[in-house]
Amino acid sequence: MNLRTPATAPETTVRLATVADAEAVVRIYNHYISNTIVTFEEEPLAAAEMAQRIEHVLGATMPWLVAERGSQVVGYAYASTWEPRRGYRFSTEITVYLDPTQTGGGIGSKLYERLFAILKEQGLHVVIGGIALPNAASVALHEKFGLEKVAHFRDVGTKFGQWIDVGYWQRIL
Repeated sequence: MNLRTPATAPETTVRLATVADAEAVVRIYNHYISNTIVTFEEEPLAAAEMAQRIEHVLGATMPWLVAERGSQVVGYAYASTWEPRRGYRFSTEITVYLDPTQTGGGIGSKLYERLFAILKEQGLHVVIGGIALPNAASVALHEKFGLEKVAHFRDVGTKFGQWIDVGYWQRIL
């Protein structure tokens, strides 16, 4: 169910994440682990593990952003290294997750607007998004930002007793 933000809700702001955001980020992510196929992780994470993941991304000089409404983290997005070999250094994979009560209100777009601006400033050349399918909302968000579907892998993952396809979307910055 998509819930639109009421006009009286606080403005959404986007900022760089810190490890102090790990508890709020893992709360969002664990919902998707436990209830959806959009991630192939099967066990909820502890905040300490999420803090390590945030540190790893930021330590690689990649952006990890959080969206806040009031003082509550309502979504996050980050970019990570596509592949470790040096020849891939100008390619990055992007990820976005929203509080499930906050979807459909433009938070994902705000996160990606800021993320794409940072990636361009950093001189990255290619943005790649992997999407477990079906996921119409994620496909729409990625295509809104100019990513085009370039691959479709059938039955490459499994969760909740079903085989899941994964598609890849790409954009040249």
